[in-house]
Amino acid sequence: MKEGDKDRVQALRMILSELQKAAKEGDGDETAVLRRERKRRQESARAFREGGREELAAAEETEAGMIDAYLPAELSDEELDAIVAGAIAETGAVEMKQMGTAMKAAMVKVAGRADGARVSAKVKEALS
Repeated sequence: MKEGDKDRVQALRMILSELQKAAKEGDGDETAVLRRERKRRQESARAFREGGREELAAAEETEAGMIDAYLPAELSDEELDAIVAGAIAETGAVEMKQMGTAMKAAMVKVAGRADGARVSAKVKEALS
């Protein structure tokens, strides 16, 4: 704040507001809130870019980057592959019909360190 970085201050206030709102609603998972907000910024940036609004897309991506700084490191592909393989072995899933049970087991082990879409793609790949 003292540095006069208004964009950063605005982004941090928004993040704080979302965290406080989630706490009031009884959702104490700060990491999930930060991931949700980062995803919103990324989707907004994509929409702005498609609409030809490059400056707004850049602003959204900057905010997403700021949020990233407060999130734990993402799992590498190798780590995620190992978790998915373990979840599939644990559940005994062998076909796509059993993807739901494998996803449940994998998401528990991932514990917010990877996006659900990324986990889903790895489970599909493993079961195919």
